[in-house]
This record gives sequence, C-alpha cells and structure tokens, in this order.
Amino acid sequence: MSRPRLLIVEDDAALCAQYRWAFPQWRLTIAHDRRQAELLAKREPPDVALLDLGLPPDAEGTSEGFATLDALRQQHPNLPVIISSGQGDRAHMLRAVGTGAYDFCEKPVDLDVLRTVLDRALRVSALEEENHRLAGAPKASPIANIITADAAMLKLCQTVERLAGVAAPVLLLGESGTGKEALARALHDLGPRAKKPFIAINCAAIPEALLESELFGHERGAFTGAVRQVNGRIEAANGGTFFLDEVGDLPATLQAKLLRVLQDQVIERIGGRVPVRVDVRIVSATNLPLEERAGSGHFRADLLYRLNSLTLRVPPLRERGGDILLLARWFLARHGQAFQRRLRGFDEGAMAAMAAHSWPGNVRELGNRIQRAVLMADGPMLAAADLELEEPMSAAGTSLDLRDARARAEHEMISRAMAQSHGSVAGASRLLGISRPTLYGLLDAHGLGQRRQNNLAVEPGSDPP
Repeated sequence: MSRPRLLIVEDDAALCAQYRWAFPQWRLTIAHDRRQAELLAKREPPDVALLDLGLPPDAEGTSEGFATLDALRQQHPNLPVIISSGQGDRAHMLRAVGTGAYDFCEKPVDLDVLRTVLDRALRVSALEEENHRLAGAPKASPIANIITADAAMLKLCQTVERLAGVAAPVLLLGESGTGKEALARALHDLGPRAKKPFIAINCAAIPEALLESELFGHERGAFTGAVRQVNGRIEAANGGTFFLDEVGDLPATLQAKLLRVLQDQVIERIGGRVPVRVDVRIVSATNLPLEERAGSGHFRADLLYRLNSLTLRVPPLRERGGDILLLARWFLARHGQAFQRRLRGFDEGAMAAMAAHSWPGNVRELGNRIQRAVLMADGPMLAAADLELEEPMSAAGTSLDLRDARARAEHEMISRAMAQSHGSVAGASRLLGISRPTLYGLLDAHGLGQRRQNNLAVEPGSDPP
C-alpha cells in the first residue's frame, strides 16, 4: 500500500508488459487512450504519469497525446507527467515541457534512464507537496514572533496569554535560542502594561563591576566618574515590565538587592540613602538549573522562590517536530526578501539534514544558518551543504551485508531480464544463463512469481507455467 502510484498512458501492449516488469516498486495503472486515462486518474490520483504522445485515434501524430497532457494537468495541476514518444521532433519536446510536462524520454526508452527520471519526479513531487503543506500550515501562534504548529508550544503560548494580565513574577526556563525573550515580551504586550516600557537586560553580558549601576543606577559622586545622577534599568521600567535574561548568572552581591525589589518594590541607587519606589513586573529567564544552584549555595533560595511563583518551560527546537521545517520556510522567506534572493525552497537532502540535526543553538541557530545559506547559495533550492549540515545516509546505503547486496542485485537482474523478454521465462532464463526451473525458483524466492501470474492474466501470450 505504500508503493507510489504510476499511471502509464500507452497503446503498445508489449511495451506495457515490459513496464510491468521494469517497475516492481510502483503500483501501475495502465490506460490506452485519453478517455481511459482521465477516468483512471480521477478514480485513483497517480503520483507520477508516463504519457505516450502517439495515442489513438491519432497514433501517428501528437494531437491526442497533447490533449491528454492538458486533461491530466487540469485534473491534477501538480502531477509530474513524463512524456514518452517516438516522435523525435525537438519542437514536440519543447512544447511538452512548455505546457507543463516534467520531462521527455524519446523511444526506444532506456529503462534505466526512465527509472531514474521517475524516481526523481516522485522526489520532486513530494518536496513540492511538503513545501505547499508548510506554506499552508499555521504561520504563527497567537503570539507575535512565535512561529509554531507544535502542540506543546501552542499550549505554552496559550498559558502566556492567560498570565499576561497578572502582575506575578514569571520565570522562563529553557535552552539558549528557544525564544524566551519573545515570550517575555508577549507577557508584556498582551497585558495591561503594554503601553509602558519593556526593559531587558542580559545578566551574563555585562561585567559584574558595571551590572549594579546598570540595574539600580547611581547618585552623583557615588564613585569616580559619577558626575551626575543616572537612573537604572529597573527604574526606567517603572509602570512596565523588567526582563532579566540569564538571571542564573546574577552575582550573589546583587541577588539580595533584587530580592528587595520583588518583596517591597523599592530600589536604592548606588550612593543613595533614600529608597525609590517602583512599580515593575519582573520576568526572568535562564538556561541554568536554578534549583541545583540554590541547593549548592550559588543562588539564593529565597530569591528563587520569589522568581518562580509562575514557571514556564520552553521546549528546545529538537522536541518541536515539524516546527523545524515550518520555521525554516519562514526564515527563508524573510531572508530571501531582505537580500532579494528568489529561492524555491529546500531540496530533499536539506530537509533530511535539518530533521536529523540536534540544533544545540535552537531557533537562533536555524535562523543564522538559513541567513548564511540565502546569501551564499548558487542554485534555486537550498541543499544541506548550503546550510553547512551533513546529509544523513539512507538506511539502504549504510548496509554492508554481502548477502543483502547479492539479494538486491539478483532481484534487479531478474526483473530486468523479465522486462527485456516481455515476461517470457524462457527468454529471461537465456539472458541470465540459467535453466527455466532455476529461474522459477528465483522468481518465487524474490516474490516475483505472483507478479508473473498477474502479468499472464493481463498480457496473454507469455510462456505457460
């Protein structure tokens, strides 16, 4: 049931029998004229179509073939149609591709080449379908700047919406690059403080000697160079929200002062003697295990209890399933527009590489990789190499078992021999250099015996069993 569906529109019965043996990995549906092709395509939409241009009643011309191509494209606009024709006119090839055909193979068809073209058409079709699905997926959560279709992340966004209207402190826990600041800003923007300031500071990015002044401000003459009074960031956020990013890196000397802000809503500037009352909502974030740090004495337990009255855990990108490709498409559109690059999407290798990557830098890493790829890519589709990621090897490609390799090669050679002999066991046995009884045994061993019986029912004239 998982095999892809191939619609073959061909009036040559012998060639149809050859196709049946040549493509065992496909579920074949065969039509001999335009009307039959339209009915079969409507009844069971194919994944790929192989169309002969010379169809009755114009078997010597191409009018009926082009009419069938138009009909199939109208029924299924995204269907890859491969043209197969003995009409070796270049004008026919150009017209076929120009009117929507995926590719053109001239008769007599090389089965190995056709097999490659079919496989490539199926992969491209799957990629385009995935790109359409992602393009039609939810572009964003109810929160601005949060792009997700993941159930856990959407639930987190709904929680943020509910908590936006309360004044209690919120602690955001998660790895770097997961979008904690965007969630903190949403807590501010969706609440009653939205028109007041949102001030953010990264505790790990400012030297300890300067951090106290940045947070609480200082009075004139408080230290050398303090020539005037300066308000701190917390005071600047009065009436709004103050976001403490990487709060786990806050020095111990400042943890007590922050605790007083949470308890009493007052600050003291460096060198000041008069407490300054403030009205701020504290939202903090960290990627450190604060409970462990509190247990080891590196973080004040009483401060932790004040900060984590409401705790939200932000999942890393690797746990968000389809969000990787959803975000990748969003970043591609954003950076493509910014740098005026027209890129169609990601090829199969890039999508597999992104799905296999662990994303230690989370959304920030994904955005940076795609930005660099948009600037440096040469082709219309981004590849794994453009993202500086390794394309994972397929399971089949990693097998080094000699018995498996021999079985695969044996299956392929028997299928090709049966195809070239149009299903004749006698002819195939001569091509393979083995006896007919031996070939009968191999057909059964490789699961090809049943297909031979099916072929006999459809194409009379084959060897009797």
